[in-house]
Amino acid sequence: MSKLYVVGTPIGNLSDMSPRALEVLGSVDFIAAEDTRVTMKLLSHFDIHKPLVSYYEHNLREKGEYILERIMNGETCAIVTDAGMPCISDPGEDLVKLCAEHGVEVNVVPSPTAAMSALAISGLSTSRFSFEGFLSVTKKQRNAHLDEIKDYRHTLIFYEAPHKLKNTLDDLYEALGNRKISLCRELTKIHEEVIRGTISEMIDYYSDKTPKGEYVLVVEGASEKKVNNVSLEEAADYARKEIEAGKKASEACKEAAKKFGYTKSEIYTVIIEENR
Repeated sequence: MSKLYVVGTPIGNLSDMSPRALEVLGSVDFIAAEDTRVTMKLLSHFDIHKPLVSYYEHNLREKGEYILERIMNGETCAIVTDAGMPCISDPGEDLVKLCAEHGVEVNVVPSPTAAMSALAISGLSTSRFSFEGFLSVTKKQRNAHLDEIKDYRHTLIFYEAPHKLKNTLDDLYEALGNRKISLCRELTKIHEEVIRGTISEMIDYYSDKTPKGEYVLVVEGASEKKVNNVSLEEAADYARKEIEAGKKASEACKEAAKKFGYTKSEIYTVIIEENR
């Protein structure tokens, strides 16, 4: 029967490949892959030989219709991503929507996911959380995203590439304050590492180190806005006095944020508004 299978693959360790995933990949008519070169290596390792269709962000509209047509004409297809579960921060989401709109049956073959694996070993609360994916590379959209979630009380999970990690840590500190964070890299691989601390400690840690590998950032949720019953206005007043004493505004706001539990941007906004 024609259908789409959403098939999860290992996030790093090939021993995590499930028997059912191998069975499905070996039985479908063709496989839609984010990067056919990566998937070809995986299939070759398990001696699976199936036709591959390239399906990624920049061709998903055209290839989505092509894949849908083949399925509706009686073929079965498996969609995979380079690592982990397809459709999670992944173009496969669009193909599943397209199939759902046309009444095509969709089955799932689950696998480990980097987000859930990192959350499990983060040492932070797992009772409530939200997956925020990759932050936008556009500064305005990135700031809007962080501003929207800064008051969320539950744990936050982000993905990040190594070359963007340092800037992302700076932005998290600016928007969220100095919270606990767990940096998980190269999960299930030889160089798997979990580094726990505060955001400022992670900024210091990477000040003279080059981030390597793909990262999952697990960040503590927001706490109560008041620390020692100090209001935002009182925290801003503390920063004003530091500025009058000769400190730069950014440094004064940063110190007040760390001392009273607000974010640097919140305190800075109060000071700016009063000077307008």
